[in-house]
Amino acid sequence: MGLLGYFNGFGGRDLAIHLSNQFQRTDTEIAQAAAGALSWNVLIPKERVTVTVTGGWLHLYGTVDWQYQKDAAARAVRNLTGVKGVTNGIVLKSRANPTDVRTQIEAAFKRSAEIDARRISISATDGTVVLSGNVHSWAERQQAERAAWAAPGVVQVEDHLVIVP
Repeated sequence: MGLLGYFNGFGGRDLAIHLSNQFQRTDTEIAQAAAGALSWNVLIPKERVTVTVTGGWLHLYGTVDWQYQKDAAARAVRNLTGVKGVTNGIVLKSRANPTDVRTQIEAAFKRSAEIDARRISISATDGTVVLSGNVHSWAERQQAERAAWAAPGVVQVEDHLVIVP
């Protein structure tokens, strides 16, 4: 039997979910599985991410260069048997010059057919990129944010873009 659940009354106010024994693991077993998953993932830099487990809850720590590496670490461990949740405390390390970051993001905007670069303002300071201005659609906004995250040294993106069709 897989997951068991019950609720009491309408509205599901008293909701409890119990894992059957086949889905339960000790914290040590979960930590070993997580360490293995992290070491096998080619997107995650070796020996830069550590994991601790408390009550089935995973805590990721370390420093990586790119947002995709931080995201990959969380994806690698979140579906392991016995994991109740993941706290991603991995920190991004900025190594780029703010002018270079801005130039690379502007170049990415110009290469993208979905982004009207003339309507977006970019500022970069200490690894934080602030996007402001107007875009035509939600898709254009998402593409602009992805382009900002893709620039080397970006550790945070503040999206202040407004959709104006």
